[in-house]
Amino acid sequence: MYKFREFYIRDQMMDAIRNYIDKQIHPGSFLTGVICNDLKMAVMCADDENIKNIPAFTSYFYNEAPSNCWGSMDIMNNWLKYGLKINHKETK
Repeated sequence: MYKFREFYIRDQMMDAIRNYIDKQIHPGSFLTGVICNDLKMAVMCADDENIKNIPAFTSYFYNEAPSNCWGSMDIMNNWLKYGLKINHKETK
């Protein structure tokens, strides 16, 4: 579990985040929205628990995840294809 202030990411979602970051496994719709900075998609696809904890997801990606794995759909797609082999500057 990851905690940020009074918000948190439950273990099941942390597993999905780790699978995305470590194994380049495509995330579900909610995490795709978070990863791509698409608030509309994240909110529309969130379950009751995740919608209340969106600040924790944002904090995790900003503070803990590699900067070249999140930020837009193009960045996410490059991460899924190349993982740590890509340079952040090449994705912008």
